[in-house]
Amino acid sequence: MLIYNTATRQKEKFVPLEEGKVRIYVCGPTVYDDAHLGHARSAIAFDLLRRTLRTLGYNVTFVKNFTDIDDKIIQKMHESGKSMEEIVSYYIRRYKEDMYAIGVEDADIEPKATESVDDIIAFIEHLFDKACAYVIDDGLYFDTAKDPEYLSLSHRHVDETQNIARIEENSQKRDPKDFALWKFSKAGEPSYPSPWGEGRPGWHIECSAMIKKHIATDKPYQIDIHGGGADLLFPHHENEAAQSFCESGQHLAKYWMHNGFVQIDGEKMSKSLGNSFFLKDALKVYDGEVLRFYLLSTHYRANFNFNEEDLLSSKKRLDKLYRLKKRIAVTSGSAVNKDFRRKVLEALSDDLNISQALAAVDEMIQTANEKLDTNPKDKALKKESFSNIAFLHEVLGIGAQEAHIYFQQGIDETTRAKIKTLIQQRTEAKKAKDFAKSDAIRDELTAMGIQIMDTPQGTLWEKISG
Repeated sequence: MLIYNTATRQKEKFVPLEEGKVRIYVCGPTVYDDAHLGHARSAIAFDLLRRTLRTLGYNVTFVKNFTDIDDKIIQKMHESGKSMEEIVSYYIRRYKEDMYAIGVEDADIEPKATESVDDIIAFIEHLFDKACAYVIDDGLYFDTAKDPEYLSLSHRHVDETQNIARIEENSQKRDPKDFALWKFSKAGEPSYPSPWGEGRPGWHIECSAMIKKHIATDKPYQIDIHGGGADLLFPHHENEAAQSFCESGQHLAKYWMHNGFVQIDGEKMSKSLGNSFFLKDALKVYDGEVLRFYLLSTHYRANFNFNEEDLLSSKKRLDKLYRLKKRIAVTSGSAVNKDFRRKVLEALSDDLNISQALAAVDEMIQTANEKLDTNPKDKALKKESFSNIAFLHEVLGIGAQEAHIYFQQGIDETTRAKIKTLIQQRTEAKKAKDFAKSDAIRDELTAMGIQIMDTPQGTLWEKISG
């Protein structure tokens, strides 16, 4: 497998630290608000990486943290009057619900900063022992001059780092690039005891401490892959790498992977621009699998321009997969087509080349349909196609829905209730041999844009495709 390593700016052959095992850490959300499309893009990108490595036979340990103490969470506390625990637990639950809707699996380990305070303090103490940290009026800071490789990950120059603090710059710092490890407590803020006084962790230290606690190796690198959005490369990942190297003498990650930004109609997604929108709102309009397929269809490193026209084109492509699934109408498979499996995995093994992988999917669908046109009762082909689609769910996270359920999307709850009532009435009319009423109800459903199918399992329905 080839992976584009941000640190070296080139594709590299993936060689894990331990044969057959992969340790991945991905920076998760700061849980003060609902997930937006940027969160979804990143989550899907690294879900694809995890699925690909797993399908290739690796034993993957996947860690994604929740930042549950932060300036934005504290601000939310003051605005809402709710406790930090109430806010955090609510938005973690909301995040998970949204992720489930787009087919993103839970991480194997999901640490929280507040559950790791003792580990963070121990980490900072070790930095002090190595003279890599110092105290000023508002907290403890990391001395970036102690890392001779500082800025090598993000490939920045010193003059590009002048305004990097998340809050107002502190003139007491030895260098503008130095960053907070521990912030002394302020009135009305959550705080924890430490050897230096009451306070709370800085942002960057949390991930380094949690990696060390949960998955660090004793190899030259602590983990195989560290991932996140391109917006985290600097300063967050740069600072993680620096403090971890100075604390342990090990490089933090062998490979660094970053997904591109999400843009909406060409603008970088940003709340300050007023064009950021929540995943929950998109899910009110579009099926989660449709959103997943759309966000998946652009290479993870590329910036993604979200617009409705492209989304609808992407949906039509996914529709073809479900039309094939509907057409084969089998519930068990045989072996996956070896050539199809090889093409998909070869594509994904080239730094998750999704365009090439989806081209193989399109080819599989076209070939299966052409063969079924010639021999509609080809049971062997139908079973193979079933297995091919099941394989796509394993590696891409698509194709698992029942076809008729997939084609029900876009129908509101009120209309669904009416459809259910009409189908019940039609079933009763058929039992009473009132075929005129039965036919009239079918015509009424057709006029509503609904097609029904009588099966041994009962009457199924779907939206008539346009």
